[in-house]
Amino acid sequence: MKKTKVTLRTKAIANGKLSLYLDFYPPYFNKETGEYSRREFLKLYLFVKPKNVIEKINNTECQKTAELICIRRQNEMCKNDIYTPFELEQLRIKEIGDKSFLEYFKKQADKRNGNNQKIWFSAILHFTDFLESCDLLFKDVTVALVDDYRDYLLSAHSRRTGEKLARNTALSYYNKIKTTLKKAYKEGLLRTDVNAGVEGIKEQESERNYLTMEAVISLFKAKCPKEEVKRVGLFAILTGLRYSDIVKLKWKEVIDNQSEGHYIRFIQKKTDKPENLPISKEAFDIMGARGTDNNPVFPGLKKWDFDRLVPVWVATAGIKKHITFHCFRHTYATLQIAGGTDILTVSKMLGHKSIKTTQIYTKVVDVRKKEATEKIKLNNR
Repeated sequence: MKKTKVTLRTKAIANGKLSLYLDFYPPYFNKETGEYSRREFLKLYLFVKPKNVIEKINNTECQKTAELICIRRQNEMCKNDIYTPFELEQLRIKEIGDKSFLEYFKKQADKRNGNNQKIWFSAILHFTDFLESCDLLFKDVTVALVDDYRDYLLSAHSRRTGEKLARNTALSYYNKIKTTLKKAYKEGLLRTDVNAGVEGIKEQESERNYLTMEAVISLFKAKCPKEEVKRVGLFAILTGLRYSDIVKLKWKEVIDNQSEGHYIRFIQKKTDKPENLPISKEAFDIMGARGTDNNPVFPGLKKWDFDRLVPVWVATAGIKKHITFHCFRHTYATLQIAGGTDILTVSKMLGHKSIKTTQIYTKVVDVRKKEATEKIKLNNR
């Protein structure tokens, strides 16, 4: 490969000045722009006809500065000839080490979408609070520092409510930086695998209220103050879909195929990933008459209606549990597993990224089985 030669040149500009720039031949690859560059303007200027001592001094100083930059850039172009492989690696490490890890973290968040991106941004805000609004360079990222951040999150308070962060929220924020550390090490930006050396945060199993099959039947028979709330609620129980996915569901995503049956092909809002979800005929019928492709299946939904009326509907059905709309998703999962559907299939139907997320429902079913053993007693005394 031909070596790049760097030459200092001038270009005439307005006001009787010359702009100093470097000419690269052949062009070199600029990592920052991702393009090949032939020129680099130095933002140094000479007076063509200096009128006084100050302008003459300016010309001398700018010329010397430009010549030094030219020499340095020429050396950079010839690193492979000047330095040994070990020296080149040390230079690379120093160059990376002086870059901002915090900015790299922010760039990872920019690649996310939707609600997931909001969670990443919240994680970054907490990390910035931990750093006391200072920057963090790659060379300063250590296992000890990340462990300190873990301890910080476990005692931190929500920036929105002021209440202590829930353990699983802290886990979610902590996993964002662990993901970033793992990627940085894979890309050669960290010399050591910091992610592998830090202690994790154990997930706290949260209570997931759900309805039994008997309760679902009672809910089906009960009246709801708003028919649309009942219709969408039953649809959620039959499909396991989140409210966020139901509200944006369009008719073009609903497939009615004689050979394959009914299913929905949509982009899951939480993960931003495509999903194919088979649905029952009952669920299909609940959607009603098909509209045009870009029309919503359930138009005019308002989250406030569900937050306000689901508890009323549940109480009318004689159900004493605290049930929210999201509990319908838990109901779907629990009834599927209780009905014999294997956990891997349920995990796929729910669109979970990991089967570990789905395993909580098997524990719920196991508790129900244990309770069932106590229903047959030989000695009632």
